[in-house]
Amino acid sequence: MTTLSIDHVSRWFGNVVAVNDITMTIGPGVTGLLGPNGAGKSTLINMMGGFLAPSTGTVTLDGQPVWRNEQIYRHIGIVPEREAMYDFLTGREFVVANAELHGLGEKAAQRALATVEMEYAQDRKISTYSKGMRQRVKMASALVHDPSLLLLDEPFNGMDPRQRMQLMDLLRKMGDEGRTVLFSSHILEEVEQLARHIEVVVAGRHAASGDFRKIRRLMTDRPHRYLVRSSDDRTLAAALIADPSTAGIEVDLTEGALRIQAVDFGRFTALLPRVARDHGIRLLTVSPSDESLESVFSYLVAA
Repeated sequence: MTTLSIDHVSRWFGNVVAVNDITMTIGPGVTGLLGPNGAGKSTLINMMGGFLAPSTGTVTLDGQPVWRNEQIYRHIGIVPEREAMYDFLTGREFVVANAELHGLGEKAAQRALATVEMEYAQDRKISTYSKGMRQRVKMASALVHDPSLLLLDEPFNGMDPRQRMQLMDLLRKMGDEGRTVLFSSHILEEVEQLARHIEVVVAGRHAASGDFRKIRRLMTDRPHRYLVRSSDDRTLAAALIADPSTAGIEVDLTEGALRIQAVDFGRFTALLPRVARDHGIRLLTVSPSDESLESVFSYLVAA
């Protein structure tokens, strides 16, 4: 079980603070690293991978420092966002070269190329590859030595829907096997489908950590929105709006439901079933309408 620990890490470039006092632990399974452009995600991944020294703080893998520790690369596979590659090589030559750096050979390279479904183009020069194909051959080079930790910076960029689905299935499988997988992405729908855990970075700071639904429920300063259907919407609305936990209620005639804003999450969740019971109302649907990853991310970025 591989654990990556980031302890009070900061990184600045001149007067620009890219990462500011971040502490987090990345364990087995799939973790999504989220943040708007310029939030510090790539800088953080570069420090996790040992490409960049923290200005302050430490990054360790199973207790061993990552910076200036070449032995650590036996356990890390990295897919950087940048496109710098050896375009004059074929895909197979590129992956074989990476295999040889780990004391491996053609067999390991072929296995990695098969894992990302790139055998059909392995003898073409990388200069002829689409962006999605480049992403997959970078993935093969990262997997060639069977690492226990994968660091992926925007791995879905340039992939078509089928390629994205294939990569998502591969990462999900690796997480289920107990590997530690961290990937950054701006495609929130895919993060929502894939990551069991998210880490959010905003303006260089660590904004949130955990399951995004749990993060939403901890946001007590943001009204919680619910879609509620019942056997008597009007009576229910009248009873709820009288309580200070409810800030507003809209009757949605199209949906045949109530759209409720609750300003006190704990009080409202206890109030709703009690009001329904006291008035003999059947609750047909109670659904949070702002617990999607997109909503949670928007709230965090705007905070």
